[in-house]
Amino acid sequence: MSTTSKIEHASLLDKQFISNQWVPSNGTRLLDVMNPYREERIAQVTAGDASDVDAAVTAAQQAQPDWQALGGTARANYLDGFADALEARREALMTLSATNNGKPLVEAEIDLEDAIACYRYYAKQAKALDARQGELVSVEMEGVEARTYHDPVGVVGLIAPWNFPLVTSAWKLAPALAAGCTAVLKPSEVTPLPERVLAEIALEIGLPAGVLNLLNGDGEGIGAPLTNHPDVDKISFTGSNRVGEAVMQAASARTASVSLELGGKSPILVMEDADPEQAADWVMAGIYFNAGQICSATSRLLVHEDVAEALYTALGERVDALTLGDPLAEGTDLGPLTSAKQRDAVQRYLDLAEQEGLTVVRDTTHRTLPTQGYFLAPTLYRDVPVESRLWKEEIFGPVLCARSVSSEAEAIQLANDSSFGLAATVISGDPERAKRIGRQLKAGSIWYNSEQLVLPETAWGGFKRSGIGRELGPWGLSAYLEVKHVIGPK
Repeated sequence: MSTTSKIEHASLLDKQFISNQWVPSNGTRLLDVMNPYREERIAQVTAGDASDVDAAVTAAQQAQPDWQALGGTARANYLDGFADALEARREALMTLSATNNGKPLVEAEIDLEDAIACYRYYAKQAKALDARQGELVSVEMEGVEARTYHDPVGVVGLIAPWNFPLVTSAWKLAPALAAGCTAVLKPSEVTPLPERVLAEIALEIGLPAGVLNLLNGDGEGIGAPLTNHPDVDKISFTGSNRVGEAVMQAASARTASVSLELGGKSPILVMEDADPEQAADWVMAGIYFNAGQICSATSRLLVHEDVAEALYTALGERVDALTLGDPLAEGTDLGPLTSAKQRDAVQRYLDLAEQEGLTVVRDTTHRTLPTQGYFLAPTLYRDVPVESRLWKEEIFGPVLCARSVSSEAEAIQLANDSSFGLAATVISGDPERAKRIGRQLKAGSIWYNSEQLVLPETAWGGFKRSGIGRELGPWGLSAYLEVKHVIGPK
């Protein structure tokens, strides 16, 4: 499979993948798929409708009992098959992701490695699940036996975002299949091209019909009917708080299970004993990777006043050195934002910053942007008031807001003063101090003296408005399992 062939056969995007067949969609609306660097349409997808959802859910329902009965070890073979097939398509998928999403090739490769590792990890978890079935529970009542079983939730609706195609779908699909669930996957209508390979792989590895169904479309055509469907037992959604709240409300009507990975406004704390040069590298990685389109982006910088000036100088130099350009070109550090809609949303915050009179360290006045593409300049503001909307709200772009602090206690207080709690980073010359500070931060993932390392073995999810539940690790598998106890006389 070549990337070129994927784009040339764009006419196939009018079909949905249901029960191992590409079938015509019942929808009639066409959605443009864009190359955000070229600002050109590279495909169109048909926005499916509720009847497509009905067909996919029915297929998943029919397949679920046999898929569960296979057992974890057999399911693991298919998960390893997904990993092998992704690996075999490495170069093509890197190029396709960069073309559809706008991220540089080096970042697209990181994404692919993440997805492959996720399928491998849950293959191991699926095998281990078999050994956990029927474990004896220690009970005090004599003559009584209790055993624990872990059953799949059932049919799951998986709704993936546009910023990390193949990655977030892996975080959902791999544990769902490992648990014995069958799935209806809705990729983002903005970046549907990389995700379509999952259907191709399902056919290639002989995945039983109905275990994976993939529906193209938007929230109106697919998302809402899927979240409201009475036969969908669980919804896993990654995206905005506004949509996440609607998903939760829809699921509540039938008491369906939900996992929500939503917004973030994560802090990065740089203490007075930190090396400003090293700290600057970690700060850069936390905000400008993927053009800042990361839910965990450490977009609030809290730097001790003793090292603030040195850090701002180091950051300015690094921002100036970033190469903006073609995601497919060697040496590109920062690609365009993924869509014109997202570029315009971030631009509104930049306009607001000007109205608020924020102090600029770096913005669009410091560089010439490429003549094409949905680009915004990597931006840094200092001394940002905590009342500013840019300090409080998720921007989802290459915009860093900073302010200095005079003490560790002030840094911790300001870090926790947010309605979000997805992630945080602590940088200190003393690793033990960094870990101690990290334990006081209200967030799901805390890094210290490091870039953002996302591991399949550790949980992903947040506190407060950052979501409900956890992905990755054994917790990600548990999200797709129900616990059952069988109790009776010995």
